[in-house]
Amino acid sequence: MIDLYTWSTPNGRKVSIMLEECGLAYKVHPINIGKGEQFTPEFLAINPNNRIPAIVDPEGPDGKPLPLFESGAILIYLGEKTGRFIPKDPRTRIICLQWLMFQMGGVGPMFGQAHHFIRNAKEQVPYGIKRYTDETRRLYGVMDKRLGEAPFLAGEEYTIADIATYPWVARFEWHKVNLNDFPAVKRWFDTIGQRPAVPKGMAVPTPP
Repeated sequence: MIDLYTWSTPNGRKVSIMLEECGLAYKVHPINIGKGEQFTPEFLAINPNNRIPAIVDPEGPDGKPLPLFESGAILIYLGEKTGRFIPKDPRTRIICLQWLMFQMGGVGPMFGQAHHFIRNAKEQVPYGIKRYTDETRRLYGVMDKRLGEAPFLAGEEYTIADIATYPWVARFEWHKVNLNDFPAVKRWFDTIGQRPAVPKGMAVPTPP
């Protein structure tokens, strides 16, 4: 049984969705980042970068326990472990990883900054709000163009790229985006939301 250390964030939910999709048994260890539980020695022994999510697989590739952090790395690992949601075709595989990196380097950081300046900053900073909401909308435009060409980010297959991106788009109200402005993204979002594993993963460790 895989140990999942997580909290109710998009990055955490990527991994719980993946675990549900793969049908892997896992035990949830909530790490309340609002209370600073990510700084405990026990958690830092698993992830020295003090961020969720992290996992410990008692049966790593060499048969020994494997602690792993960084949500993208965890998705790749679980995909390779199960042979699911990472395309086997070399061309499609690298396209999948390309869109995963797009999420890791663009969607996550930029949407997260928009959330900070809109919702969490102690004072409203118009420059920060405009900078990150503009960039968020630009990224939606990139996704909308891609999803107007293909049903999923990597093409015809639902992959870890979609699993990584969905929980961030699920917070569209947080970054003040109307999904109707991006019809291809909305179609993709609604389609993924109907997969049985997705709402289950989104409810870990607490409902969205």
